[in-house]
Amino acid sequence: MKNILLPTDFSDNSWNAIQYAIQLFKDEKCNFFIMNTYTPMIYDVEYMNPGVEGFNLVDVVKNTSEEGLDKLQQKIENQFKNPNHTYRKIASFNTLTSEIEELHEKHVMDLIVMGTKGATGLTEILFGSNTVHIIKNAKCPVLAIPSNYAFEAPNEVLFPSDYEVSFNEKQVKLIVDIGLSNSSRINIINTTYGDDLSKNQIENKHKLDKILKNVSHLFYSVSNQSVTGAISEFQLKMRINLLVMINNKHSFFENLFFKSTISQIGFHLNVPFLVIPSGEKAN
Repeated sequence: MKNILLPTDFSDNSWNAIQYAIQLFKDEKCNFFIMNTYTPMIYDVEYMNPGVEGFNLVDVVKNTSEEGLDKLQQKIENQFKNPNHTYRKIASFNTLTSEIEELHEKHVMDLIVMGTKGATGLTEILFGSNTVHIIKNAKCPVLAIPSNYAFEAPNEVLFPSDYEVSFNEKQVKLIVDIGLSNSSRINIINTTYGDDLSKNQIENKHKLDKILKNVSHLFYSVSNQSVTGAISEFQLKMRINLLVMINNKHSFFENLFFKSTISQIGFHLNVPFLVIPSGEKAN
């Protein structure tokens, strides 16, 4: 049974991500943890109305959070009746990133599915600081869903890799599960600038080939092109429904997302994006 965390701020964006998760795993037994975090603004009691006796801002915001989660669970169960799925609610006086780190330590979830707001005037994802921080530091896979992305089964999955990861079954299990459940084809692309693969890269590629043996998959080699360029070109040629990457330290993933400051990150996507921690970080 999968344990899936669904962070929500009760926005349309987070509701869209929740719907995606429920539909993606409709045939699997899942525990969904619907989570809302709240951090009331610091206030000065000198400016409080002296007639409001016993007023407690934290309690007010806590009640609002719990009521919102109750309504959201009711909405989910009314719209998606599925005996495979159970729901639990988490209302926490904490920041989103801190709460996720604490839940990691308790081994609460196997996957986080969250919405990512697009930048103003853009339909693509522009990763916000929360999302980038969670993707970079998460100890379990994170699936980010673009705003207003209507659910499509991930029939064509794009998986860029530099083959610097020593792949293992546990690490790639979610890709295999999604592939088997949706009859997906996994398209693995590797970008080169004329250099042959090293002995280690060849071994890692063979490991991945073996792990994906029960899922339809193809390997591609792209010469003299950036990773982002290769991703964009592949999406033009094929209707990609899901982008998958492994967050391997010292790899192109690190260069792609985290060399610049968070405020400078402008890598846009218009499909769901699954990020899996490297083997040494995975739970």
